[in-house]
Amino acid sequence: MTDNPAAIEINDEILTFGRWDAEEVEIEDDGLVRYLNLENILAPRSRGRHTERQFYKADTPVVERLLNRMYVAGHRGGKHLVDSGHNTGDSQKLWNMIEEIFETIEDETGENPIQVLVDAIENSAPTEEVVTYQRGGVRARKAVLVSPQRRVDLAIRLLVQGAYENRLASSSDAVETLANEIMEAANESSEIRAVREKERREREAEGAR
Repeated sequence: MTDNPAAIEINDEILTFGRWDAEEVEIEDDGLVRYLNLENILAPRSRGRHTERQFYKADTPVVERLLNRMYVAGHRGGKHLVDSGHNTGDSQKLWNMIEEIFETIEDETGENPIQVLVDAIENSAPTEEVVTYQRGGVRARKAVLVSPQRRVDLAIRLLVQGAYENRLASSSDAVETLANEIMEAANESSEIRAVREKERREREAEGAR
């Protein structure tokens, strides 16, 4: 053992899951840079340390936001035809599932899976949508720009919900289904519900201008 402190090398670098560096990920959409937190994290939950600040979601790492959405993918259809109210679980179980998803993405693409996730979010985040408002006795529709935080929220929700619906309709497991959803959305495949929904909202907004 050496007595020279300079000879002791300490590796204090933190990586997500101890394997992938979120900080090397590049965000091409300038509007989302502030709202996609690429902090590396070791624990599955921040336990609400950001919630006292306005726009706290922007300070929550994107991997944790994916985990939070996986608790409840979101209901859809008349009278909640697609109901995700029963897929809650503990954080560690979902955290382990995300690690398996990232391993699958890395094996399939050879890329940093967090980069693939960010690409999928960018390709699934609508820039415009339609709102309905009352004008006198008439209901009118108007195209509006989507705020950056809502864009990220919508993209993550659509990705997880699309994977959840595919999981209900197939024999694939949850890891395979969500990994495929993220990879296909990163490739901007129109077969993925998140990408289709983004395109639909933007077409509606263009028609409502």
